[in-house]
Amino acid sequence: MTLSVTDGTLAYEDTGSGPLIVCIPGMGDLRSQFRFLTPLLVASGYRVVALDLRGHGESSTHWKDYSIASIGADLLALLQRLDAGPAVIIANSMAAGSAVLAAVEGPQWVRGLVLLDPAVRGEPNRAWQLLLGVLFARPWGPAAWGRYYTSLYPGRKPADLENHLAAIRLNLQQPGRMEALQQLMIAPQTFAAANLGKAHVPALVIMGSRDPDFKQPEKEAGWVAQALDAQYQMVPGAGHYPHVEMPEITSPYILSFLSGLDRR
Repeated sequence: MTLSVTDGTLAYEDTGSGPLIVCIPGMGDLRSQFRFLTPLLVASGYRVVALDLRGHGESSTHWKDYSIASIGADLLALLQRLDAGPAVIIANSMAAGSAVLAAVEGPQWVRGLVLLDPAVRGEPNRAWQLLLGVLFARPWGPAAWGRYYTSLYPGRKPADLENHLAAIRLNLQQPGRMEALQQLMIAPQTFAAANLGKAHVPALVIMGSRDPDFKQPEKEAGWVAQALDAQYQMVPGAGHYPHVEMPEITSPYILSFLSGLDRR
């Protein structure tokens, strides 16, 4: 399924029926990141819509804007298109900042947030931007991203990781995909951090204890949770994708949170 918005088209898939959940992956990934979590949520009576980021997966390329705020606007556009009442947004990595902004800008459309290893602060400096331009340039960019992506699974790896990684590499080889990823890499996240306290919806933060993206994963999870007035849960041994690495541990946390929302 697709949704046309300003400057491009967003791709998504819609599964199940019941209260709405929208899932959005972080940069350099596909909506199939939620391949293990989706059936568990659907089996528990939820409707799950998984979205490809702009420039990624089956969404179009060559967008004018790849900011965190623009992706937040994409989430709101999708929720308005679905018109199924307020939803819970489950967001991974940098997309967590976009989910927060969607809750701030459109509180009538968002009833809860689940942030998986949220990356919501940091501003790339000029030297880092130049380095990224070299490291992830074509033709070696997709392979370089694949090596970095694999490093985000420091412990248990899903059995289908190589197949999923091959799909990511193949996608990044398409015109405009690698460039979209580069733009997201240099997108400032400070705007998202500044808005954490303005998101007045229930939230849950889940963090892998071995996430290599953070020097102190639990300290980062606690900081985000405190800013949101939320709770956080650690997944021991997991990296940047606890819902992929250990869905049997991650999903009960999410389902418990959802059950609490449904009782409100």
